Amino acid sequence: MSSKSGTLFVVATPIGNLEDLTPRARQTLAEVDLIAAEDTRHTGRLLSHFGVKTRLLALHDHNEAELADKVIDMVLAGQSVALVSDAGTPLVSDPGYRLVRAAHARGVPVSPIPGASALTAALSVAGLATDRFCFEGFLPAKKKARFDMLTGLRDEVRTMVFYESVHRIEAALAALSGIFGTDRIAFLGRELTKMHEQCVHGTLGEIHARLVDGSIIKKGEFVIIVGGSLETKASSFDLDSLLVELSGKLPDKEVAQAIARATGEKRNVLYRRLLELAKLEGS
Repeated sequence: MSSKSGTLFVVATPIGNLEDLTPRARQTLAEVDLIAAEDTRHTGRLLSHFGVKTRLLALHDHNEAELADKVIDMVLAGQSVALVSDAGTPLVSDPGYRLVRAAHARGVPVSPIPGASALTAALSVAGLATDRFCFEGFLPAKKKARFDMLTGLRDEVRTMVFYESVHRIEAALAALSGIFGTDRIAFLGRELTKMHEQCVHGTLGEIHARLVDGSIIKKGEFVIIVGGSLETKASSFDLDSLLVELSGKLPDKEVAQAIARATGEKRNVLYRRLLELAKLEGS
């Protein structure tokens, strides 16, 4: 990589363990002309650990719109810039999309330097389906907004991933248990890759109870993963197999209606799944 590459690099940094910084990320941070960082003090400690002395610029939610074009001007002038967040992969619930969007709009090359992400780290150890999942980021702080959001996700069939802060983790788990049901299968990751890491698999009710009784410590950063509605309701039998079996004997809409009556699942959700299974079978 040339130090005058005229490229915006989006660089993943460790979410806890500093040794998770990839050799390519370290080289990139050392060779660029400028590092745009969410918090220069936080990133400064990372750079100091690796002996990197590249100039830092604070770029965060409050000044990103103002500074984006200035940073892109630098890249167009032949300088290279690395974008980093406090931890993990930038733009995954972190600032940066305005800068990247401005780069695309002005024809600046944007190159990812992949690495650590709390999202993928948690999914890899959750023990829940990952063939289809949705990332919902941080839940709203206000109770009504949080209730509305989770109510809209109650019948989501994909695995759902949420980030949560220590200050709202108990309220978040209480809301998830109340809306999705205490029996919904879930996973909670706390302080992933750090010294006091905790990975807990169980139902939402069990995880909430462990948080309340103190066996899950209310410190650090949390990732919550919740199984989709079909995974919970189909726990006593293979719902996909039942859909396929009946589809050869009844019209698809009648199959969906019959299973909906038997399981309590929504008919339209079952019908969509039946169509998906038919496509898979025909591919």
